[in-house]
Amino acid sequence: MTHNIADLVEHAIDLVPERVALADDTRSVTYAELEDRANRLAHYLQAQGVKPGDKVGIYSRNTIEAVEAMVAVFKARAVMVNVNFRYVENELQYIFDNSDLVALIHERRYTGKVAGVRPNTPLLKTVIVVDDGTDAPTAEGTVEYEAALAASSGERNFGDRSTDDIFMIYTGGTTGMPKGVMWRQEDWWRVLGGGINFVTGEYVEDEWEQAKIGAGSPQMVRFPIPPLIHGGSQAAVFHSLFGGGKAIMLPEFTGHGVWQTIDQFDVNLIFITGDAMARPMLDALEAGHPETGEPYKHSVLWAMASSAALFSPALKDKFMEHLPSTMITDSIGSSETGFGGLSVAAKGANHTGGPRVKIDTATEVLGEDGNPVEPGSGEVGILARKGHIPLGYYNDPVKTAATFKEINGTRYSIPGDFARVEEDGSVTMLGRGSVSINSGGEKIYPEEVEGALKCHPEVFDALVIGVADERWGQRVAAVVQCRGAVRPTLDDLRPVLSQEISPYKLPRSLWFVDEIKRSPAGKPDYKWAHAHAESRPADEEAHAPTTK
Repeated sequence: MTHNIADLVEHAIDLVPERVALADDTRSVTYAELEDRANRLAHYLQAQGVKPGDKVGIYSRNTIEAVEAMVAVFKARAVMVNVNFRYVENELQYIFDNSDLVALIHERRYTGKVAGVRPNTPLLKTVIVVDDGTDAPTAEGTVEYEAALAASSGERNFGDRSTDDIFMIYTGGTTGMPKGVMWRQEDWWRVLGGGINFVTGEYVEDEWEQAKIGAGSPQMVRFPIPPLIHGGSQAAVFHSLFGGGKAIMLPEFTGHGVWQTIDQFDVNLIFITGDAMARPMLDALEAGHPETGEPYKHSVLWAMASSAALFSPALKDKFMEHLPSTMITDSIGSSETGFGGLSVAAKGANHTGGPRVKIDTATEVLGEDGNPVEPGSGEVGILARKGHIPLGYYNDPVKTAATFKEINGTRYSIPGDFARVEEDGSVTMLGRGSVSINSGGEKIYPEEVEGALKCHPEVFDALVIGVADERWGQRVAAVVQCRGAVRPTLDDLRPVLSQEISPYKLPRSLWFVDEIKRSPAGKPDYKWAHAHAESRPADEEAHAPTTK
């Protein structure tokens, strides 16, 4: 028995070859066609010298070809490298070098950037270009995607694979340079790919179980909305493929585009990453179709799942009003831990700072002494996961040692997220310690303040940072994107914020911007927020309080 990603996809292919596996607004691919095309690409990569363990980059938006390429890489026992499609050339250079990339599959629109970097990446021997409708010329030394497939065999003759084959996901680099997190494929499957029941915590014992259950049930339609550079979106796609489902690809995100896609394909489950996607989606849902004004139907949308970024309570409440028959969940996790806990949105639930979840049995909140924090103690601890966790960071033993630690005889993944255990055993997430604010000795976590800010009707998005303060060391500051022309003052914000957070957490400096900078997956760019705050005086400042 092997719990290998390619094997798990092939189990579904063998049971439901005639079903549609992938679709976009122009075409679809059945499981049999996915098998043929992925086999051809895998054989082509092997013919170019790609060996098990070699790194193959996928530089693409959410397209059918991107998923075909992901499956092909795993079939060939190579290691996929997710390349952020918003990177500029120096960032591409870093990823190509850091990952030891030997092959790259990219959309034609990125030809110029790849050509600018390739002369300085001697390991990169094979470059495959996917046609995307743009008119960028084909660069010398590259091959067209369809030509590569046509030149190769569609047979499945790859030999045995291993549960120890590597799944690697490059982090978003929110607070530093991206790092390649290395998972054994079985470990990844157990925490993100459906190898465990997220609600009960029970393992899936039979490697055929997901495919058999899917084949014996009506097909589920999943819509992973974040870019496939995001580990959660990759997990959503493979979870669908393992169970014989249909996954919908949307290359460009817009709020209206999401609801139009949901109605076009009768989507059952959507996956988002917090407010950066939820806010435009809510605005579009409330406005209705831009041409007809008709409300969106979303008649079979059973579930809306968010993870990896703040999903504000105020927005959850609004979605529950509009989607009364849809289950809305918020889960915690990271590239270094995978899934860690889940909460189901409930109307009128108490706001306790950040997301409040029920953690799974492999996740703990550890105090400074390395022991689990007692429920209801008020002590803030650090989130840690044991069991099925990554091997470490690729090419970085120092950061590996800092994140993956043995404590009291147990190996944990500890990426740096702080949390508090409530009296009922649920856990309130407080945010990454590396971006927390120390104001007069009080720890203030940005996500808690950001969630409060978004309760104000004029605030569209916000990032909260700490800036230097002569008296308190740091004071809370916010970079704010408004919904329209109205810019709320600190006095305007105070009545709303005071219902959500303590007075010492209130922002005392405001910068207004036209757009908050986030990663394509919606993760906050705190480096950008700090740089913006340092570039000019605040638009508004309040006097420092005399006491905390």
